[in-house]
Amino acid sequence: MRKFLGYFLVIVIIALLGFGYFRYYFVLGEGVKSGELNYCVKKGYLFKTYEGKLIQSGIRSLAPSTIQSYDFEFSVVNEDVAHILMANSGKVFELYYKEYNGALPWRGFSRYVVDSIVAMKDPGTGNIVR
Repeated sequence: MRKFLGYFLVIVIIALLGFGYFRYYFVLGEGVKSGELNYCVKKGYLFKTYEGKLIQSGIRSLAPSTIQSYDFEFSVVNEDVAHILMANSGKVFELYYKEYNGALPWRGFSRYVVDSIVAMKDPGTGNIVR
């Protein structure tokens, strides 16, 4: 019976570790989103993380006779990328991101985590700034 309990405990621990990896560290998707940067701020109660919102072109309607824009809310783990975003609010960005199944408090509030900036454009002229 003791041997069975030992095997059972090892299996449960491995299952919990596998679940934790799949839920919080497995990259579900990655890609590039483009749009006008609305804001990038540092916030949080215990863990201060960088959070931002990108407004993408186009409109969608969830209810009849209403208009709403596409918003992409994200977290930023790289402090240098966050400082560039905070200094250039209102410009058009192409951001490379990774999507996870769940958010971790020290990684940010969002499942979407921006890793890098692909391009930054001036919204008036469309010229690439970076």
